[in-house]
Amino acid sequence: MSDQSVLVVEDTDEIRELVTTVLRRAGFDVREASSGAACLAEVRRDAPDLIVLDLGLPDADGTEVCRQIRAETQCYVLMLTARAEEVDLLIGLAVGADGYMAKPFSPRELVARVQAMLRFPRQVPAVPSATPAEESVRRLAELEVDEESREVRVDGSVVDLTRTEFDLLAALASRPGRVLQRETLLREVWQTDWEGNLRLVEAHMSNLRRKLQAAGLSSPEIRTVRGVGYRLVA
Repeated sequence: MSDQSVLVVEDTDEIRELVTTVLRRAGFDVREASSGAACLAEVRRDAPDLIVLDLGLPDADGTEVCRQIRAETQCYVLMLTARAEEVDLLIGLAVGADGYMAKPFSPRELVARVQAMLRFPRQVPAVPSATPAEESVRRLAELEVDEESREVRVDGSVVDLTRTEFDLLAALASRPGRVLQRETLLREVWQTDWEGNLRLVEAHMSNLRRKLQAAGLSSPEIRTVRGVGYRLVA
């Protein structure tokens, strides 16, 4: 049995049992919940490494449950949805979900997605270094990206970003002016090469831009290189 834990949150018994069974067979320590309230209770009791979260729960919308999860833990969240409309995807990602799968889904693909997310720990312990902490801060015009504290500041004011949004911005800030392909960002931030996730890059980048603009950032800006990727330019 793996020491990595997964919480399956799904109100339909057959689907919850299917997801639980395939993940246990893959070696994960799996717990179950059938409602938003039960999910939050499990998270507060012992936060899992990843949550498979149904978007349509009987007592709460999955996006609101995700918002509350993200306020309390940085565990991965993989949403399951029978509503594949673009608005549901974008709303889900905006509250901090790391990915989604539309129903019906392949059990094999589900296991692969969970394994890809958990291949790297969510929180990487800081490695002691003789390098001054000041050098962990990247300053580009009005923008500061502090990789040690994982904070982003615009003119000194902290911008509230999700873990994924921070990682995307940090990747761009580490190579200002260079074009980073969407596939490169997918590998660096999500640790996967699955091209079906390219929409995740676009959706999270859209959310990141919106938050930076709302914070008043005018320079540098994230520019889209059509058909290729993104770059951060002053």
